Amino acid sequence: MLRFAAVLSVLLVPVLALAQAPAAPDAARERALVRMVRQDCGSCHGMRLTGGLGPALTREALAEFPLDSLTAVIFHGRPGTPMPPWKAMLSEPEARWIAVRLQQGFPEESAGVR
Repeated sequence: MLRFAAVLSVLLVPVLALAQAPAAPDAARERALVRMVRQDCGSCHGMRLTGGLGPALTREALAEFPLDSLTAVIFHGRPGTPMPPWKAMLSEPEARWIAVRLQQGFPEESAGVR
């Protein structure tokens, strides 16, 4: 039984890792998403994403937030606050892609994203 559990865990780890990884948008959509975050999100969170009306979206500021929570805030917004839902403009995998990039340090518009 222990052997079966060990084999199962070896097989499941890559599957679980894939489930956590956001689907990568194509290069044109990546550029559009980076521009959207820099321009639209930047209008409240600061053009450098270091804070403004909304909190900072830097790697350091978001390090302790669970990825699922960040994705949900991007996709569904925060009722009762100025944070709008972006689900009309993004798919949930795109919201997750943004959340992952924010936790890694969001790229500049001119930078290659991949």
